[in-house]
Amino acid sequence: MGAVMTNHRQDQATEETWMFPPAAGWTFDQVKHLELPFDWELVDGVIVPRGQTKFWHNRVRDRIAYALEAAAVDPYAVVIEQCVMLDDQNTPKPDAIVFDPRGLSFFETECVPVDKVALAVEVVSPGSRQDDRVRKPALFAGAKVACYWRVELDRDHRLAVHEYWLHAETRSYIPAPMHPVHHDKLTTEVPFPVEIDLTALTEF
Repeated sequence: MGAVMTNHRQDQATEETWMFPPAAGWTFDQVKHLELPFDWELVDGVIVPRGQTKFWHNRVRDRIAYALEAAAVDPYAVVIEQCVMLDDQNTPKPDAIVFDPRGLSFFETECVPVDKVALAVEVVSPGSRQDDRVRKPALFAGAKVACYWRVELDRDHRLAVHEYWLHAETRSYIPAPMHPVHHDKLTTEVPFPVEIDLTALTEF
């Protein structure tokens, strides 16, 4: 096994070697060309497969993104499942982001620079609880992303959106002071005014 690992220390990851990162880990430039049979994120230089999501998760994600896009004001744009460049070894893919596209190339952008992101949205599924509740909020807060939404589905199939704002001094998230958890309707003023009927998101 040691010899195999040594042989796989190379400039570019391949479909045969992606699971054997070099000692320092892969960088995004070394793995961005890969064509793997699953979606993935780069976490501390390691390629981590993203789990399969259920129908409700995808519909809720898409409808939140549509609502954000409909409410967006200049200069903001909205995109789903686009990698965010935290650094060259960490490129998470939030379910949706609100970002400032000024200065970015529509045709050449591969990852959205984290300093362009105003809001990251994660819809929690059974396979992503730890990431969405702990790891990703810490990463985005540390990178000074101003807002983070964690969308949860309770046992009664009722949505709850936990809204967090960045505490500038501690670089950690705190619950939004006036509305830390939204049920039935989400109403907020940041990163721009938006109102979302949460009950409608879980219907055909």
